[in-house]
Amino acid sequence: MAPDTAPDTVFDIAIVGAGPTGASLALAVAQTGFRVLLIDGRDPDQVRADGRNFAIVRGSWRLLEGCGVTEGLVAEAEPLNGLEATDGGTHWFGAPSALFTAEDLPEDEAGVPLGYMIEAPRLQGALDAKLADERLIDWQRKAAFTGFERAAGHVAVSLGDGRVFRARLIVGCDGVNSPVRQAAGIAVEGRDYGKSVFAANVSLSRPHGGIARQLFTPEGPFATLPLRGDRANLAWYMKTGAAETLAGLGQEEIEAELNSRFAEFAGEMRLEGKAISYPLELKIADEMVAARVALVGDAARRINPLAGQGLNLGFKDVAALVEVLEDGRHAGLDIGALNVLDPYQQWRRFDANATALGLDAVDRLFSNDRAVLKPLRGAGLMLADKLPFLRRRLARQASAQQSHLPKRMQPARR
Repeated sequence: MAPDTAPDTVFDIAIVGAGPTGASLALAVAQTGFRVLLIDGRDPDQVRADGRNFAIVRGSWRLLEGCGVTEGLVAEAEPLNGLEATDGGTHWFGAPSALFTAEDLPEDEAGVPLGYMIEAPRLQGALDAKLADERLIDWQRKAAFTGFERAAGHVAVSLGDGRVFRARLIVGCDGVNSPVRQAAGIAVEGRDYGKSVFAANVSLSRPHGGIARQLFTPEGPFATLPLRGDRANLAWYMKTGAAETLAGLGQEEIEAELNSRFAEFAGEMRLEGKAISYPLELKIADEMVAARVALVGDAARRINPLAGQGLNLGFKDVAALVEVLEDGRHAGLDIGALNVLDPYQQWRRFDANATALGLDAVDRLFSNDRAVLKPLRGAGLMLADKLPFLRRRLARQASAQQSHLPKRMQPARR
């Protein structure tokens, strides 16, 4: 952590939230020479259990690699070797499915996993260790953000203990209910799905081969995301109330329900640790920027977690914002001005919103057993499985390998 800040210091960037997106943004901008104030509401003396697991696709992994945090994570991560989708509705011709793998990428990109599955505490621990060593980051821990006010050339950022810091730009990396977004007066649009997700880690009776598998049932998807040692992270979409009830049962009851429904698909499952549930909702901020304000990750949108794209969209935000801020500084511009921040919004808004709405459409299409839709779904999956160019496109999309992505997510040029 940096030494005590002088009262007249004006930081380049104040970042609220030190989760994976906030921490990676702080590291990336500090490593390019920006002075950063990182406001972290976590209490370092209270370690909370975090059973989440993240699918970090290849482009996002490159961003983290550039931040210097992946070397110690590789041994703890499970490579994502492929993605499979199966329509579990009733079909007279069987259950159509599609599978694509890293081998569907172009030759110069093949042979490397589509990404990695990593447990949330391990990722956060690697980021925290790197934050502690970065001299251009003033890491304010156990600090409550209470608001900000705009002034000439900066924002005045207030904390719960009465201290006020100044920065040219404030970035909200503070989650779906973002206090920064609320303080900036940015509205959100969205809807409640009327569903919740049951999530748990399990051991499997058969090898998963590093394949993330998704079974679409009429009530909602059931996904197994591979973890080390033939373990998996489950995500089961259920009606609101059902997921919460299941997560509150005992281990034997949960295992009995899972295995009676999905043992044929996933193999026999044994619960590891505590199961959780969380509501499923769609929220998209009307704007990603305002004067001296930018939103990143869940602060900008909360999407359907199908295919594990939520955190990866946040990492795309991080990489794009760093690039835009570097360009602004290089041109001698005020990094908090809208003419500098607007390109970030233009770059990220369409891709992120298209992904959010696309996943929403997939959920609507597959989470039913309507006779008129089943042939369309089946034909789509079979085409995706049989046509090489479709598999290649899906593989590139899933692993964040597109040419329009920020340079920190691109492969090194030879």
